Amino acid sequence: MKIFIIDTYYENFLNDFYSKNEEIKYKNCNEQKSALLAEQFGTADFYSKNLKKLGHQAEEFIVNNEILQKQWAKENNIKYRKDYFQKIPKIKKFFKPDWFKKILEAQIAEFKPDIIYSQNLSVADPVFLKKIKKHAKLLVGQIACPLPPKQYLQAYDLILTSFPHYIQKFKNLGINSEYFRIGFEHTILDKLSHFETKYDTVFIGGFSQAHSKGTELLEYLSGKVKMDFWGYGADSLTDNSLIRKNYHGEAWALKMYNILFNSKIAINRHIDVAENYANNMRLYETTGAGSMLITDYKSNLNELFEIGKEIETYSTNEELAEKINYYLTHEDERKKIASAGQKKTLKDHAYEIRMKELIEIFKKIHLVESP
Repeated sequence: MKIFIIDTYYENFLNDFYSKNEEIKYKNCNEQKSALLAEQFGTADFYSKNLKKLGHQAEEFIVNNEILQKQWAKENNIKYRKDYFQKIPKIKKFFKPDWFKKILEAQIAEFKPDIIYSQNLSVADPVFLKKIKKHAKLLVGQIACPLPPKQYLQAYDLILTSFPHYIQKFKNLGINSEYFRIGFEHTILDKLSHFETKYDTVFIGGFSQAHSKGTELLEYLSGKVKMDFWGYGADSLTDNSLIRKNYHGEAWALKMYNILFNSKIAINRHIDVAENYANNMRLYETTGAGSMLITDYKSNLNELFEIGKEIETYSTNEELAEKINYYLTHEDERKKIASAGQKKTLKDHAYEIRMKELIEIFKKIHLVESP
């Protein structure tokens, strides 16, 4: 089976990567892509390399990376028109540039996939989605964020989600949907290094409107415990925000993993649309890196980890502050939970396991046979 994986990276990360690696943009497509994947951003090549172990052909394409995509087009003689709208800030967001569609469709046609697997359901408009579906047997999407308009969703044959409450929403639209969890790539551990000083308590994430409740919590914690913060959207914080006092900028990819690896406790909170379900990447990134996870209590958490033995939870701001202070002064208990959490993630939540689960989903709904 051949799987074409559509992925997108945060613009801030791409800008930071190329600003620090000016020479990379002049390298060929394979060299650029290898350097990007080595940063371990998002799911990097975690899907493809573990699918390959199972005997399938798979490859990630970072389709919003203009520099990389245009280099691929140059090497493959793909032509596209200049995008004049991109020079007009007020209207450019309403237009997908011509290079985006031309190059992506050419890549799909060249790859000849059985399945097109999109990690971003808003990356292409419904008309274009119908067009690229002609190049594959199936169009599959994965989502765990606020939903795009329903016409974007209805183009997909199957949508996977780590939000249990989303599944029925998709089925009500006549779209096949299955529960599929996020995971951790164990090979990251070989790339991490110890800092001279270990952080006590950290938060790495976002401060956007989608995280409004979580930001209120972090403001409260800033006045109660010593914490260090990294994340995007800090410009949305008020000028007198307590978070700003210990804010260290954005932390992506290996930098993020190294911070978690060198932290005693990492705080997690879910995006507002998660409702009462635990699902996000930080659950697995934190435990996988070996830090103790304290996350907001959700009804399905015990399906993922054993609370009190592999992770800890909180339901109120006051409870979280108390638990942080407790585990910072009870080091043996903290280390025991952190170690058990890491063992659990490496045993049950590794991407090698997730890709086996993915193939079983495809088999279950008769999308694929064994390789």
